[in-house]
Amino acid sequence: MTGTAEKPNVIILATGGTIAGSAAEGTAVTGYQAGALSVETLIKAVPEVKDYAHVTGEQIASLDSKDMSDEVWLKLARRVNELLARDDADGIVITHGTDTLEETAYFLNLTVHSKKPVVITGAMRPATAISADGPMNLLNAVRLAASPQAYDRGVLVCLNDQIDSARHVTKSHTTSLDTFKSPLGPLGCMNDGHPTFYNRVDRRHAGHTEFDLKDADRLPYVKVIYGHAGDDALFVDAAIKAGARGLVYAGTGNGSIHKDAEEALARAAQAGIIIVRSTRTGSGTVIPAEQSYTEAGFLNGDSLTPQKCRILLQLALTKTSDRQQIQQMFYEY
Repeated sequence: MTGTAEKPNVIILATGGTIAGSAAEGTAVTGYQAGALSVETLIKAVPEVKDYAHVTGEQIASLDSKDMSDEVWLKLARRVNELLARDDADGIVITHGTDTLEETAYFLNLTVHSKKPVVITGAMRPATAISADGPMNLLNAVRLAASPQAYDRGVLVCLNDQIDSARHVTKSHTTSLDTFKSPLGPLGCMNDGHPTFYNRVDRRHAGHTEFDLKDADRLPYVKVIYGHAGDDALFVDAAIKAGARGLVYAGTGNGSIHKDAEEALARAAQAGIIIVRSTRTGSGTVIPAEQSYTEAGFLNGDSLTPQKCRILLQLALTKTSDRQQIQQMFYEY
């Protein structure tokens, strides 16, 4: 740590979301304005954060995370890398809406080039609600970002006293405070405000990544197609026509693909579009299955959710279009 012996330096980067949301009544937990409060307001509402770190804040965006974009991702990744390259920055906390929190977390896990702690937090209830969960989540996120134990663990997600890996975590419930779960297990928890770790992710993560986007102004166009009974070629063909460079198929079971969609995906692969099989089940590893999938050149998404397969494929396509190299990335990250 490069702050004083007692207090490291932690920067809070705000992007909006429910944690900064405002509603007309204290009992309202829907129908609020996300991102209404500034980062300064969030910090002032939890003065206890300064007991654990020298805290400053920056406003990166003020949006509902359902509207998160590649533009904001690139801006956020650049700023995180700029800050963590400084000697006077020990850790980063990012406040974020919960709808796409896991996606931003994984994107940063692949694009941050520092081993210093990066912690993403949010809230399920707006700041104006009775029993709002945001203040404690923010306090715990600062505690975690200020802890030497969080060093070189990749980007972390901290809500509801749980510490999760950006790679594993997903939003599992529409409204519950306990919505964020990791099918492969959490990394640890906040025990009365103290970070306690039990697990570690061995896959490559922040500080060990090859993806450099400092000069990028956009990401390759990749779409997710959701498999279902009675599927057809319509959305596959539409994505190809729209210029997609890659497609993720959220298949049934072990990444199984409807026969009509499979024919369209095989044509796409033959035309040079990268096809990744994932699963809509919510957990488990997609492994090689039908011989026809292998012959068509479809890749396996491993244990990543479809939305995270999309992110890794976008970044992989900034490096190469070689299928074998991209498949290896899915096994390493």
